[in-house]
Amino acid sequence: MRANKSPDFKQRQSDASAAKQAMMQRALAAASDPAIAERKAARDEMAKARAARIAAQREAKKAREAELAAEAARIVEAERLAELEEANAAAALAAEEAERQALLLNEQKAARDARYAARKAAKKERRKG
Repeated sequence: MRANKSPDFKQRQSDASAAKQAMMQRALAAASDPAIAERKAARDEMAKARAARIAAQREAKKAREAELAAEAARIVEAERLAELEEANAAAALAAEEAERQALLLNEQKAARDARYAARKAAKKERRKG
């Protein structure tokens, strides 16, 4: 005769209940274990330290970016001032050149006028006789 190897419903239900009870006992034992609580506390402290490091890194990055932006603004301002100074120097040079040209033209006109006056005086002398 063969033994009945398949358990009936009541047997399966009691086995499942016992397994659940055993799992519950292991979970409760693990929860009350001080070593596990210490490891969890250590993990929590590491997470807090990591979060603090990340926050400090973000702040440092923001500070570096602000410093770089300020440096870029200073460079742009210095370039603008250099261009302005260069433009002023070019304008001054152009004004000086224009003044020199005007003086040269005045000197040439004065020489031309002197020659004209000399010709007129010579012509007048010749007519006088």
